[in-house]
Amino acid sequence: MGIEEELVQLIDFIKKMGKPNPSGQPVVKYGDFVTDPTVTNTFEAPFGLLKSARKRKIVAFDGEILLSPMHDRVDITLLRDSV
Repeated sequence: MGIEEELVQLIDFIKKMGKPNPSGQPVVKYGDFVTDPTVTNTFEAPFGLLKSARKRKIVAFDGEILLSPMHDRVDITLLRDSV
């Protein structure tokens, strides 16, 4: 699976699992993301995918690196719903 396909799946996942913030953007907690069976069975490197999505301005999150359980409460916000 290529990066574009993974990004599309990431967008779909956050849209389904996320809860809207005050601006209406879907948000999911990092801890919920990395422990979800769909994520663990679908994505080979979840954090690497998040970094790639952030670089493309698809998602936003605080920090340079996210580690579980230390960063489980960090919000991952979906900024746009296309690659």
